[in-house]
Amino acid sequence: MENFFLGVSIFLCFLVLLCLYRLMSGPTIIDRIVGVGAIGTKTLAVLVLMGFIYDRIEMFLDIIMVYALLNFIGTLAAAKYFEGKGEI
Repeated sequence: MENFFLGVSIFLCFLVLLCLYRLMSGPTIIDRIVGVGAIGTKTLAVLVLMGFIYDRIEMFLDIIMVYALLNFIGTLAAAKYFEGKGEI
């Protein structure tokens, strides 16, 4: 089962690279904000899988909750900032 989780984690890391491409080459600021949110979500999934691989899901759960909250607040702050500048 560890090999399956490791393979899924590697695949998710590849998907993060695709989102990074969208982040760098996004034609609008909305594409870039969505790219950052997608990278954060995929990172959360990788952290969950790491918790299962190391059999320490309770330790990783605390890290995941904080990271999810920071990802959400960061996305909202960026959207509010660019809305105030009139770019969205």
